Amino acid sequence: MSAIFVHVSDIHFGQERDHVVHIHDDVKRELVADATAVVAALPASEVKGILVTGDVAYSGKAEQYEAAGEWLDALAGGIGCPIHRVQMVPGNHDLDRDKLSIGGSHLLEYIRQGGPAEYEKVVSNDDDRATLFRRFEDYGRFCIGYNCGLDLEAKLATNMRVEVGPGRWIRFVRLNSSLLCHGAERHDPPELVIGERQFTIPRNAGEENVVLVHHPLNWYKDEADVRDYVRSRARVFISGHEHNPKVHIDEVDNGCDVMMLAAGAAVPFKSNDIYTYTYNVIEFDWDDATDSLVVTMHPRAWNPRSKVFEADHKRLGGEEPCFTLGSPNFRKVGARPPADAVGTVADETSSEAAVELVPADNPETSGGEEAPMPPDAEGYELAMLRFFRNLYEGERLRILVELDALPVGSDERMNQGLELRLFDWLARAGKLPEAVAMIDRLINEREERDA
Repeated sequence: MSAIFVHVSDIHFGQERDHVVHIHDDVKRELVADATAVVAALPASEVKGILVTGDVAYSGKAEQYEAAGEWLDALAGGIGCPIHRVQMVPGNHDLDRDKLSIGGSHLLEYIRQGGPAEYEKVVSNDDDRATLFRRFEDYGRFCIGYNCGLDLEAKLATNMRVEVGPGRWIRFVRLNSSLLCHGAERHDPPELVIGERQFTIPRNAGEENVVLVHHPLNWYKDEADVRDYVRSRARVFISGHEHNPKVHIDEVDNGCDVMMLAAGAAVPFKSNDIYTYTYNVIEFDWDDATDSLVVTMHPRAWNPRSKVFEADHKRLGGEEPCFTLGSPNFRKVGARPPADAVGTVADETSSEAAVELVPADNPETSGGEEAPMPPDAEGYELAMLRFFRNLYEGERLRILVELDALPVGSDERMNQGLELRLFDWLARAGKLPEAVAMIDRLINEREERDA
């Protein structure tokens, strides 16, 4: 059950200026064409989704995400996966620095002068935490449509897993390493903090975690603690930011490995001998002989002479980069696959390896309380993407009001989390078809007004 993903990082929509706008647009078009051809040539050509390890935008502005959404749609269409099947994390360029208040600046400096204890003190305060998250407003509206909303309590986020063998799954775990960024971060000495509320990664029998994050470990003040959890709880750790593709297999213990994969940039500011345009096609599979997770890399890099992407034999493992990772969580389920997990939602578009929605939080990170499951409604994911990504705030509110999602007399302040809960209520109440019809109508009305 090979699960194929196209992995891009550091796309930087909005960084284009002067003459390079034409070059970068050409590179992005070529990336779509190349990924389409690479995937079509693989024996198992069903792509499960797209992975994005940060810096979708350049300065966290709404118009940059609008362009990114159109490009991701084109990429998904080319490789043949649903346009909503994207797992993403924010990078330092995905926050809007113009929204950093004076108070927010003092909070960041307080944490930088301190460390994990000061970080926890700040993020434990609702108002202080909201001040830092306010800079992700446009990114948050973009990512929540892909069911990759930021955890506004600064915890890890996980809501999708993919089957790679009988009773064997990979679960994507998303971390936000950019909450403390202000534009001039250093890794020597490190200034960022992940925080224990994020790095206490859950461990489940039959599941091996694939962690997505923007900054590599050496950027964190709490690197040692994060590394210990990554080594014990994750099989794959994928980062971006440094624009220099690297891979290393860390043997944690006998029969337990972790793959540390650093991505290059899909679109760095400029291309040279060291930093060039790169992306990956990644296959996740199961080796039944050793009960292990197998990761096969297909790294692609820009050829500056022929101006196309081609196989990259210099980085990420050479000509045939295939890695078999000792997977203790797979071995816990034994030879027979377990019964289907309670409370999962199978994605109806899968015909081979299943893709399932899982609770957005894990009891291990949410005080022991079970998080609500996403609605089991046909077309839910695509409708949610269009609701958040393609509608203005007033249009979304109009749908919620007209379809009676807002409780009578409610005075709760509207935010993205509340909008998502209300949209989920519509789906559970059987009103998703009406919501989709209103989405279509509101978009058409706006386009007619703008014509």
